[in-house]
Amino acid sequence: AAHGARKMEDYGRFLALLASTLLVGFVSVILSLVWVFHYREGLSWDGSLGEFNWHPVLIITGFVFIQGIAIIVYRLPWTWKCSKLLMKFIHAGLNTIAMILAIVSMVAVFEFHNAKSIPNMYSLHSWIGLTAVIFYSLQLFLGFAVFLLPFAPVHLRTALMPIHVYSGLTIFATVIATALMGITEKLIFALKNPAYSASPPEATLVNCLGLLLVIFGSLILWMASRPHWKRPPAENAKILRPIGATPEGTEEESTMTNTSNADKSDLRSNTEAARKQNIKFDEAGQRSTM
Repeated sequence: AAHGARKMEDYGRFLALLASTLLVGFVSVILSLVWVFHYREGLSWDGSLGEFNWHPVLIITGFVFIQGIAIIVYRLPWTWKCSKLLMKFIHAGLNTIAMILAIVSMVAVFEFHNAKSIPNMYSLHSWIGLTAVIFYSLQLFLGFAVFLLPFAPVHLRTALMPIHVYSGLTIFATVIATALMGITEKLIFALKNPAYSASPPEATLVNCLGLLLVIFGSLILWMASRPHWKRPPAENAKILRPIGATPEGTEEESTMTNTSNADKSDLRSNTEAARKQNIKFDEAGQRSTM
């Protein structure tokens, strides 16, 4: 009974964290809209400042908020009974939307700069931003090719998964760092009278937006890095045991089969061999759903 209570408490903690993360992300998007509509020239697509304003709004909506949700989507406990394939599609779909919004937001800046004869790609913000977009598109392409299409062998998936996870988290953190550089740069350029250094209300609003982006990023990274909130790998194996299963395999796998009373420590102490076994089952299961 104590065990069940601990599970529920952990679940409650996860939900509280998820709610806080969604709230912080949502408020960030709202603040970016308040910024461009209340203090700047709103949104338009005509080479004016209103076109530039699509850049912060779409980056914060897509590249920060939607990418953040895409990162933690496997961790939502109520999806653990869904097929892994469905979750892969949702993960890939959200990342694709984020990618499209990021590209549109970059087109807006280049068009605005060209219309106003402002040079492109001279700032550190632009260098790191473009690098992040390039790596993100590579990550997306490789993710599709290796993890979603049914052609890659299991050993390749197993080898690439830690690299995929590391790259995703690093790109996400880099995007937030780049957003902070971007909004700082914009405030220094745009606030002339009163200057940024005079702390006008716009400066305070946008500084708070930057703080929220850091908080959002750290909450996403926390949720993504807790081992006990990981999707249990044996879910598909339970349903699809006959595929390539051996008696030893099923016995090994049974340490993780009943996720409702698998303790955190059980999950952690589960041997490397059993984990590899689970991944094999998982991939076999996922293949059979293709």
